[in-house]
Amino acid sequence: MITPRKPVPDFTVKKLSGDSWTLSEQKPENFTIIVAYRGYHCPLCNVYLNKLNKIADGLKAKGVNLIVLSSDTKERAEMAKGEWGLDKLDIAYGLSIEDARALGLFVSAGIGITSTGIQEPDLFAEPGLLMVKPDQTLYFADIQTMPFLRPDLSGLLANLDFILAKGYPARGEA
Repeated sequence: MITPRKPVPDFTVKKLSGDSWTLSEQKPENFTIIVAYRGYHCPLCNVYLNKLNKIADGLKAKGVNLIVLSSDTKERAEMAKGEWGLDKLDIAYGLSIEDARALGLFVSAGIGITSTGIQEPDLFAEPGLLMVKPDQTLYFADIQTMPFLRPDLSGLLANLDFILAKGYPARGEA
């Protein structure tokens, strides 16, 4: 289990842009936020990522690097980005199950076709949001075992203002 103020394991994924993305190569002004979503099969991920898409510019303005990733294939990630209208999000794909587990994400076995008529993959990572400091230590984590509840994004920008202004430390380290 990754705990606050401890290093987040390094990993690499491919982005839809064609570049590789490696955690240790990130040099954010303030934080890197990693948002793991279940994959193209998940209609709740569509809703959540659209909320994230709306605040992506605000996060960037506050010195936050943002990556959205899943265990999906490139083709499924492209469908999610295009069909869901995620024009402001940097989407990565192919998160290995081993890396997902190292990040503390839960892994599920596919159970068939979802309400949207899309087949779940055999294995995939469940949702999570990790906020990582520039020194690659964990600041905040919200890890889910199910698709139904996610961190509320409505206050994230204002909370970042408070965190940065007050130098608020990572909590949960004891």
